[in-house]
Amino acid sequence: MAGVMIGRIQRLRSLIEHPRTGAAERAAAQRMLDRLLSKSAATSVRPGDRNYGARHAHPGRHASLSRIAEMIADDIALARMATLADGEGDLAVISALLKAPAQLTYTVEAPAQAGILITVGAVPAAWATDADGFDSVALRALVAELTELMNAYNHDGAEVARRFVGRVRIQTVA
Repeated sequence: MAGVMIGRIQRLRSLIEHPRTGAAERAAAQRMLDRLLSKSAATSVRPGDRNYGARHAHPGRHASLSRIAEMIADDIALARMATLADGEGDLAVISALLKAPAQLTYTVEAPAQAGILITVGAVPAAWATDADGFDSVALRALVAELTELMNAYNHDGAEVARRFVGRVRIQTVA
């Protein structure tokens, strides 16, 4: 089982580092590698160990929550600028951030260093709810993707508390 995992990791790293790999394919391979590494870290946790998100080390060990919020905002902006695969041989990128309406606004803040809050504003009510008045599938996918992106900077464990408490708030417009 470990050999299979190592093989997948090596193939993904080779794909990412290859000079002829397209940008969309490289980004998709990087996301797959991040997910694979985070899953393998989560399955190998023993009592007393810490779980680190895939991007936990990027801002630095002692980074403030405001710095982490800035990096999350940068990740959101980068994800929104990505393009869908249109060339032959490119992998299709499935992203709720790309499929969300363009008029949505994203604000990431660390209010009073109490956690990180992502606010999605200008959400059309018709897009946010389904015919029964519940959250739409697209909105739930967007919240799940934002939560996953935010938790990539977090840590947790049996003997240590979470680095921060993250929330996603939705503000609809009529």
